[in-house]
Amino acid sequence: MATSFKTLNPNTDITNTRTKLHESIPLTGTIVSGTYGTFPDELNIKNYTHGMFQSVYDYPFLSSSANHIFDITAGWVTDSLLSGSLVLNMRNQKNDIYNEMSQILAGYDSTGSINRLNVSGNFTSGIAADNMNEVFVINFARLLTKDEIQKQADGFTMILGVSASYANPFAKTLTVYDKDGPNAYKTNSPAGEFNILYGTGSGFPGSSPKPCGLVFYQAGVALVTASVFQSTFVEECEMTTAGLLPLPLLVSSSISGACDAFRHRIQNISFNNTTELNSTIYFCRINNGDFNFSSNPTYLSASKMRVKEVAADNPVSYITTVGLYSEDNALLSVAKLSEPLKKTPAGELILRVRNDY
Repeated sequence: MATSFKTLNPNTDITNTRTKLHESIPLTGTIVSGTYGTFPDELNIKNYTHGMFQSVYDYPFLSSSANHIFDITAGWVTDSLLSGSLVLNMRNQKNDIYNEMSQILAGYDSTGSINRLNVSGNFTSGIAADNMNEVFVINFARLLTKDEIQKQADGFTMILGVSASYANPFAKTLTVYDKDGPNAYKTNSPAGEFNILYGTGSGFPGSSPKPCGLVFYQAGVALVTASVFQSTFVEECEMTTAGLLPLPLLVSSSISGACDAFRHRIQNISFNNTTELNSTIYFCRINNGDFNFSSNPTYLSASKMRVKEVAADNPVSYITTVGLYSEDNALLSVAKLSEPLKKTPAGELILRVRNDY
């Protein structure tokens, strides 16, 4: 226990820093479909009795070493053209999914109505052509995104198979990517910062990327419009072995069935995550007259210092630990030195202590 203390000056001895660490996250399509069994009944894909979403794991989900990677779901807005279909499977649940995503990600307008998801990022624009009425949603686990998906031009990338053929979906591909990154991200979402996802690729007509989704950095959510599998982008895609097209799929299949069809066309997902590391740095300045005597009771023997042979010699101590105390001398944290530092009245030291949180 310390018996002598030195007060830190908050203006000169304490400073705060923030560091962002990034980790590359590559998710191959083989993990999403086909690695642990026969599609669509892989052992790493978990479906629930409520049928509202589907979870993807990196190993069979019953394994103790399995890690949850992300959830997939699908939904459409209440007044979508799909509402006029005669056969509607899980209509209320799909509408609920869309409304939930809209509430969380797009918020409400001035009248209290839920804003509609919009590829322009302006949720109150009212431009019908920009509305995302039918969407596929990927909600990444915190294990992957950490504090947020990194805002990076061309950083978030998802490659989708958009060939008309169900059996050969990747004959044509669409690269869905964060084109602007930190240069033009938006802040008008209650879920934090986000950006527009653009689509381009081998099967995409023309040279200009086309907006097709949104990525929410802090929320760890990416969503794409179902139109990416229609002729408005490349061509009408067969989403099941029975040849169901995208909109009929969202009408007649279960949510899990729609998720299976979406997984079948994911070739790759990649992004960098971000871990925000906040630090407080303390500069412990030890002047020549400070801490020349040890507080260890074994420092003395019969009231004499063990490290002195002659009474006139200068005292010597070895610093091994720095303790940070509150104003009432309660120990808050301890920092250990890699090796003892010799301290005598002939020398001064500055110890830099960093507290991460």
